[in-house]
Amino acid sequence: MKSVSMTLATARKAPVRGKARTRILPYVLLSPAVLVTLLIVFLPMVQALVLSLHDFVLFRPTQMPFAGLGNFAKALADPVFWTSLQHTALWVGITVPAQLLLGLVTALLLNQRFWWRPLARAVVIIPWALPSVVIALMWRWIYDPNAGVLNDVLVRLGMLQGAFPWLADPGTSLYAIILTLTWQGFPFFAVMILAGLQAVPRDLYEAAAIDGATPWQQFWRITLPSIAGVIATATLLRLIWVANSIDVIFVMTGGGPGYATHTLPLYAFIKARTNLDFGYGSALAVIFTLLLAGFVLVYLRRTTRAMD
Repeated sequence: MKSVSMTLATARKAPVRGKARTRILPYVLLSPAVLVTLLIVFLPMVQALVLSLHDFVLFRPTQMPFAGLGNFAKALADPVFWTSLQHTALWVGITVPAQLLLGLVTALLLNQRFWWRPLARAVVIIPWALPSVVIALMWRWIYDPNAGVLNDVLVRLGMLQGAFPWLADPGTSLYAIILTLTWQGFPFFAVMILAGLQAVPRDLYEAAAIDGATPWQQFWRITLPSIAGVIATATLLRLIWVANSIDVIFVMTGGGPGYATHTLPLYAFIKARTNLDFGYGSALAVIFTLLLAGFVLVYLRRTTRAMD
């Protein structure tokens, strides 16, 4: 009898152990990724927050006096900070909608049937596949006032009387870089939206055509609602990436002429890299992170309500 009862008890404990292992297994599998994220992302964030509260200049590595909110007050009184913030708003506010619009049109065209569609899909992805440094150097040559292709074409068309310094003029330099990043980033939207279009059932379009719906009505009533989630997700990702992007600006103009192409992330980078003022640079980075996080939260709430 004892052996039978022990066997029954063991049999009852086995499912419990199996359930416990099943519950723990996801956490065990996720722990390496969480650990790497903590070390690579959150630890530098904490370090930047600590540095932002201190007056730390690399010229004085042994001196790190506590400054409190002094660096943040200094930023609010810094005219370059407000100029960089304005440029950041223009940078994101123009680039992301332009990429979205161009990517949407491209995806709609690539979703049509034509004999060289596979080649077109491969060619469209090239700007997104090229390194940012290569793209920046290529477009810097295109804008070159002496040997650039853009000036040569515009002069031949009679739109310009002579060479124009697109990247050296404070009125055009930022918009020239926006055009560069728009060209680089629109394939991301095109690929994402094209994937969403492939999932839309063709039966919906056939039924709408039978009911007499025009192509424009089909686009507004079927296509856009079906890919709204894809567009919202892709836009959020591009908002974050474009807002943090500094490589194209740094290679093309270095933030110049003057402060004409300064964005907030680039200004923080220059302060820390060139001036070696890590305390003030970290404060700028923290301010930018808080502003971006707030904007993302507002965007998520509005998109969630709109999709509900």
